[in-house]
Amino acid sequence: MNGTTASHASGNNASTLEYDYIIVGAGSAGCVLANRLSADGKSSVLLLEAGPKDTNLWIHVPLGYGKLFKDKTVNWMYQTEPEPGLDGRSVFQPRGKVLGGSSSINGLLYVRGQHQDYDRWRQRGNAGWGYDDVLPYFKKAENQQRGADDFHGAGGPLPVSDSRHADPLSGAFITAAAEAGIPTNPDFNGVSQEGAGWFQTTTQRGRRASAAFSYLRPARGRSNLHIETSALAQRILFEGRRARAVEYRQGSTVKTARARREILVSSGAYNSPQLLQLSGVGPSDLLNKHGIGVVLDAPGVGSDLQDHMQVRIVMRCAKKITLNDVVASPVRQIMTGVQYALSRTGPLTIAAGTSGAFFKTNPRLATPDIQVHFLPFSTDKMGEKLHAFSGFTASVCQLRPESRGSLRIKSADPTVPPEIRINYLATETDRTTTVEGLKILRNILRAPALKPYVVDEYDPGPKVATDEELLAYCRQRGSTIYHPTSTCRMGNDPLAVVDQRLRVRGIEGLRVVDCSVMPDLVSGNTNAPVIMIAEKASDMILEDAR
Repeated sequence: MNGTTASHASGNNASTLEYDYIIVGAGSAGCVLANRLSADGKSSVLLLEAGPKDTNLWIHVPLGYGKLFKDKTVNWMYQTEPEPGLDGRSVFQPRGKVLGGSSSINGLLYVRGQHQDYDRWRQRGNAGWGYDDVLPYFKKAENQQRGADDFHGAGGPLPVSDSRHADPLSGAFITAAAEAGIPTNPDFNGVSQEGAGWFQTTTQRGRRASAAFSYLRPARGRSNLHIETSALAQRILFEGRRARAVEYRQGSTVKTARARREILVSSGAYNSPQLLQLSGVGPSDLLNKHGIGVVLDAPGVGSDLQDHMQVRIVMRCAKKITLNDVVASPVRQIMTGVQYALSRTGPLTIAAGTSGAFFKTNPRLATPDIQVHFLPFSTDKMGEKLHAFSGFTASVCQLRPESRGSLRIKSADPTVPPEIRINYLATETDRTTTVEGLKILRNILRAPALKPYVVDEYDPGPKVATDEELLAYCRQRGSTIYHPTSTCRMGNDPLAVVDQRLRVRGIEGLRVVDCSVMPDLVSGNTNAPVIMIAEKASDMILEDAR
């Protein structure tokens, strides 16, 4: 094992400390675990985060995600390898590197997915993960502004709120969808997902409610919870096939922390499989190539990578009511800032989708296969300058892609970014669904309710009309909507990495708890499901410790 035992490492590091639990990654899942596992005041918990504290002002302003999109101080800023299905383009992959992880830089939408997503997980052999099993954990986490009901919880750590920006364009989109045959839905997380409506967000009184805000902040005063930032985990150390310690770097110092009970890897769809591979748990040919001693030949580590792709339509707006117009006017910028400072309302509270829709591209489908995000601003590329003209955007996202990719380390050096291959649009279903979704979205954008607001379609524009032209546009302009999952997939088959209690198969004392364990991608945004997964995992970990 190339000297990767905890006892070897401890002998070289006199400052080795011991904890009951070590959590690697203070993202959405890690913050939940840190709160729940330290709540009894008895179990000692170490939480390691590679990034800094969440002190950046723009983290706490909802629209600040635009400022953080390419801020390397809080963002891993990964890139895919050239994507064959996207004309060989590399796709930017922002991931949070800060307390709160991606929940500190994401688009803030609270979407759980469809009931059927979780029943499908259960049908694939993951007992305890059906919709009826996970609903109590969604409710436990939630502090729903509208109050508790059969589908929602009140009084949980995670605030879930209605929009605080009265945007006429976003309302007109919902009416236009109804005119195009898509019913209005007041709650995408209730009885059914299908329909058009307003998104709810993980905000509290106009401020971002990241996992660090919601779960870590209330727990930070506990003497049994230790939080280390700017601490990059380099590898997990084993005694035989039992995980015993984590080696991490803080500045120029390498430290080792031992776990009496368990090590919990919560580093996300990219960094969790990367850490396992660096530690000797992964495909043996890959590990041998990089001179890493094989602790466990686990070919599934880093396999089955899935992500949602979005393709955007940009419209020129006939009225100066878009965020483009606010940004273009110094006076309106000041007024917007004052409005936010005084009332926590207005354009600065906009999430990465104000209103939206879920619909079927084929009436024979049981559930929607497309999600639309509507935004009252426009740009050529997300994270870049807004257009000089008045504009708004609506994008389609295929909810259940068939395409699968992979995550592989490129080096035994933990600071080298991994090789990310997603293989967008690799299957006929993915291509057809996305094109059909664009055609239906165009119908909505041409409906009477939006006519007073529309000058014309700017991108792709009328020159793109046939299915072939739309597919070519998808290849030229399609991009991620930031939902990578499933690289440490839960299941019972030979390629499954964790079992239904999220324990790494073939290893003792090691679990993975984050979006990488999803058996497949949920039909919607991924943050709420990750928090649910960590809530459920916390109960399982505490049960197993008894």
